[in-house]
Amino acid sequence: MITILCSGSRGDFQPYVALAQELKKMGKDVRITASKSFKGFIQNYGIDVYPIEADIETLNVDPKLLEAAGSSDNPLKMLLTFNKMKEYGVHMVNDYYSACEGSELIIYHPGCSIGYFAAQKFGIPSVIASPFPMHKTSEYLSVVMYGKSPSNPITKSISYTMLQGMLWMASKDSVKGFWKEKFGKLPENFGCPFEKHNDLMHPAIVSCSNFVFERPNDWNKNIHQYGYWFVEEPSEYIPDTKLTKFLDKGEKPVYIGFGSMTSLGKHKELAELAVDAINKTGKRGIICGMGTPPNITDNILVIDSIPHSWLFDKVSAVCHHGGAGTTAAGFKAGVPSVIVPFSNDQFAWAHRAYDLGVAAKPLPKKSVTSNILANAIQYALSDDIVKNAKHLGSKIASENGASDCANVIMECLRR
Repeated sequence: MITILCSGSRGDFQPYVALAQELKKMGKDVRITASKSFKGFIQNYGIDVYPIEADIETLNVDPKLLEAAGSSDNPLKMLLTFNKMKEYGVHMVNDYYSACEGSELIIYHPGCSIGYFAAQKFGIPSVIASPFPMHKTSEYLSVVMYGKSPSNPITKSISYTMLQGMLWMASKDSVKGFWKEKFGKLPENFGCPFEKHNDLMHPAIVSCSNFVFERPNDWNKNIHQYGYWFVEEPSEYIPDTKLTKFLDKGEKPVYIGFGSMTSLGKHKELAELAVDAINKTGKRGIICGMGTPPNITDNILVIDSIPHSWLFDKVSAVCHHGGAGTTAAGFKAGVPSVIVPFSNDQFAWAHRAYDLGVAAKPLPKKSVTSNILANAIQYALSDDIVKNAKHLGSKIASENGASDCANVIMECLRR
């Protein structure tokens, strides 16, 4: 049994589901840790779940803290938010450790570093699986500072120290407290484990396209990056009649949706802003996950949710918050992007998309207006951006990230 330790939002889980799908194809039993909120979602893909009892609801996480996490728009705010959130990790680490018992290999998200120490305790291999490049390199800034800071040797070094430090902070105290209580002392060689993944029994794998951030030449050979990890949907998505008719009756619409960001009360005005922006461009639009705004017009369809893998290649452009998974889906579909980053690594993906020539300039949430958004949509639909996006999509289609990384894991087991 291979166990994958993961936590976060739906977008955080999707790459790990894709990895699990590939491992299952190769004949391995595999399970993913998840709270009850995501159990059904993961099982829908035929992947077993190890239940984590603690989640946002049962822990009564302060709504203001969640709001802060969704609006951390600079490295200092990110650091402070991670520091405040770490106390909740203490309640989850016991379940994560239990999930590792009886496993032959542990794969873990960098926010679940108990996986490294549990694997070490059980004498089995561990694999760090990151949804973004996180290992130190001199070639580009990390995702907490990319696009926000001048790029030079000093800032690059600081950016990776900060990224790894925040991820380690998220679980360090909980691992420390759990281990002392259970074993009376700290784990052997206790410390940030991320750079310790540098040999055949402790490889690192990364979900990122080499056409977006090329694998750095100064990485250890046991850090593997072969492309994004995209899930295979269990069945063909069947849209309702209203959506089918809307897509068929005119030019491709512009998609606007901000994922989990719009669950935060302070962003309720975004739906009305989106309607105004679409109408100012003279385009048709689809607004997702933001309810039905009072100013809705006939050229715009409102939907609750939909698989990005099904919809994105049927629209003319995608406007979103810049989550790593949503950004990757837009890249894969070969359509231009307009990214309105709210927090954390979303700014990095927004700036990278612009640097690659497949998106409009990033539009920070605090400064966006309907006029600014409309202008950005028009820019994204210009011939050069459309051409670049299509070219990037074809390149990404040539990669097999989840499958190739699953092979790394299988080779680790064979050894």
